[in-house]
Amino acid sequence: MGQPAITYPVPVTNITEAAVGVIQRDNGLVLLAERPAGKPWAGYWEFPGGKIEEDETPEHALKRELQEELGITVKTFYPWLTRTFDYAAKYDATGQLEAPAKTVKLHFFIITKWEGVPFGMEKQAISWQNPEEVTVAPMLPANAPILTALSLPTIYAITNLGELGEDLFFERLKTALDHGLMMIQVREKQLSHENLRLFVERVIEVSAPYEAKLFINSVSSYSGLSLAHELGVTGVHLTAQDLMKLQQKPDGILCGASCHNRQELAQAEALGLDYVMLSPVQVTLSHQDATPLGWNDFHDLIAGYSLPVYALGGMRADDLLTARLHGAHGVAMQRSAWC
Repeated sequence: MGQPAITYPVPVTNITEAAVGVIQRDNGLVLLAERPAGKPWAGYWEFPGGKIEEDETPEHALKRELQEELGITVKTFYPWLTRTFDYAAKYDATGQLEAPAKTVKLHFFIITKWEGVPFGMEKQAISWQNPEEVTVAPMLPANAPILTALSLPTIYAITNLGELGEDLFFERLKTALDHGLMMIQVREKQLSHENLRLFVERVIEVSAPYEAKLFINSVSSYSGLSLAHELGVTGVHLTAQDLMKLQQKPDGILCGASCHNRQELAQAEALGLDYVMLSPVQVTLSHQDATPLGWNDFHDLIAGYSLPVYALGGMRADDLLTARLHGAHGVAMQRSAWC
């Protein structure tokens, strides 16, 4: 358990394919390594990993590279993001070529269990870092965007004021925050703009001491976006309809979106959003007429995807392991978040 059930050899192309390990402690710290002298981009920090050899799967390359680089044996890991990055040629101060231009396709995995103590087997420096407060620099360009994704918790709760009522909802919100909830989306389409503002202000008041991330659903006509900017919350979450109308990612704020098919996923990726929700994975009370994707179709839709994906639709917290084994960043819940 803890490793993908399906693996595929990587075809030979003119793109350099690499397996990359995000080695993560229980407290959220991740391991970064400094590229050693003699290698291209020496002195830059990155997530450890390396080139996938011909006829080798990303999973096999991950285990081999981390054994060679850090002296550890990977035990539990999950497929995560796949990102392609174009490196321009790099020159030193005298104009000499340090690193040629190339395109890399990086297969990222989250690693939660390993044997051995990580050690720089190539005499490279290593450091455990908080993804939101990295103190080492410079970061290798292809790795820097990964830090934003790592700052997103794996459990994402959607408000359910309409069913619970105000008193019970805020009682259960406090309980959930006490038990570690760190990411909340306000989605209350029944509220007027003014009542939505009052509700969000109270959610901010309750959740602020916990430093939980708070997103506002765009609902329609981008009212959520203006309110998110006005109240200074973490971000905005776009409906699928608003996503497909969007021409450019909003500035100065995190942005996610609801997706249900390949076209919507492609739009979110093209805009460079910070995450998506993909639904419905299973039957859900709020969309009983929608055909659920099931885990196999969910996996197929996000295979090779570059953004963090939350599984939504009939999810509970104990579905997190299954979701991660199928490539999800985490699970999003509405009713079960407040039980």
